[in-house]
Amino acid sequence: MTGVKHGRFVARRMTAVEQFRAEKKAWRLVQLLVGLVGYGTALTFLVGSALGASAWAVLAEGLSVRSGISFGLATSLTAVVVLLCWIPLRELPGLGTVLNVVMVGAAADVAALFVPAPTSLPQQVGYLLLGVLMLTFFDAVYLGARFGSGPRDGLMTGAVRLSGKPIWMVRTAIELVVLAAGWLLGGTVGVGTVLIALAMGPLVQQFLRFTTVRLKSDG
Repeated sequence: MTGVKHGRFVARRMTAVEQFRAEKKAWRLVQLLVGLVGYGTALTFLVGSALGASAWAVLAEGLSVRSGISFGLATSLTAVVVLLCWIPLRELPGLGTVLNVVMVGAAADVAALFVPAPTSLPQQVGYLLLGVLMLTFFDAVYLGARFGSGPRDGLMTGAVRLSGKPIWMVRTAIELVVLAAGWLLGGTVGVGTVLIALAMGPLVQQFLRFTTVRLKSDG
């Protein structure tokens, strides 16, 4: 399988050079930046809800608890390990891979300066639902720009390409495995964590049908 199917066409996988040479470059670059900023902002709403973080955050927290290293270092080390998993998956990095690491955290920090803390349970639930919707939508937006994926999304796209299974199935399986590992290591699991793990795959797959930029070389 040389690409990932999105709706009625197959998005061909491209090297970093091919990503830059492909048409619609300006539009795709804007879409990439909007997607990454939106993704980081979504994390702010999820954290602000205090109803549960993502599965990967639970894993990083669990590693931090077990090893004594900081949460940030655990997050970075997890990303490195995931990138190593790209090798057998033959996943191709790109501009999106680099900007994902640089921009998402920065966008989350900036958004945190403007997003007020919720003062009631209904507001917390609202933050959680909005955060999940934004996270899945903007994840699909930046992936659909075709400039490569971040470490964790690359694990998904590589597994989808090699297995031939639908995105929702692969993404949900990854989220649940990571969530279970984080919980076993001592990470904190909330209702939001479970919701994110179950919603990410199906929603990202649906959004990708509309956000993936179609190129002339696609099948």
